[in-house]
Amino acid sequence: MPQATRPMVRAESVHKRFGRLEVLRGIDLEVQPREVMMLIGPSGSGKSTFLRCINHLEQINAGRIWVDGELVGYRQVGTTLYELHEHELAQRRAEIGMVFQRFNLFPHMTALQNVIEAPMLVKRVPRGKAVERARRLLERVGLAEKADAYPAQLSGGQQQRVAIARALAMEPKLMLFDEPTSALDPELVGEVLAVMRQLAHDGMTMIVVTHEMQFAREVGDRVVFMDGGVVVEQGPPAEVLANPKHERTRSFLARIL
Repeated sequence: MPQATRPMVRAESVHKRFGRLEVLRGIDLEVQPREVMMLIGPSGSGKSTFLRCINHLEQINAGRIWVDGELVGYRQVGTTLYELHEHELAQRRAEIGMVFQRFNLFPHMTALQNVIEAPMLVKRVPRGKAVERARRLLERVGLAEKADAYPAQLSGGQQQRVAIARALAMEPKLMLFDEPTSALDPELVGEVLAVMRQLAHDGMTMIVVTHEMQFAREVGDRVVFMDGGVVVEQGPPAEVLANPKHERTRSFLARIL
């Protein structure tokens, strides 16, 4: 994996609380351009919260996160931080694609309409150009023939593939996946993972929260095991999954493998 001078994502001592519950307790991580990082760990370990902090869907309580050299959520002047205005946040978020457990498609819009909506609204892409790109993206995720179908007419796997096409329509520099297959029937998981595998092959920088260990082993450049709001262990998939050094990693993997 080529190392770049500047990481795509850099997190320094990131803390996040919900009331008195401290969910992230000092996360330090870097993700290089074109790297695929797999986040694994038990429920409640802070994986999804960390993902949401990267695009400022959750506001961190302490620390810093940068995406492609830009501070997430804030502008720094001297030693003072100023929170970005909503329109600035929207512009920054447009550069980060996010795919959730639930597909969050607009039910009253066709697959094609779901994909063209954000580029037209946020990026002011002309409709003709947006439609042309959306059709290419639907073909890329194997759904060219479903452009005019509504979400209710699609399987869960198809809806999730539309959600990936929708995220890609914004031409993001980074893709975040929050357990994208956990809401799917087992037989539909493979079709979504196949799209993600191709994205990784094409060089997309990705952070993936997943319980699909075989996928993590095959596609990930690095596996990060989180527990209790901290990074317990990280390294190449073959090392972390086959020969974990930390007892907590070993007990977690023993339960799920």
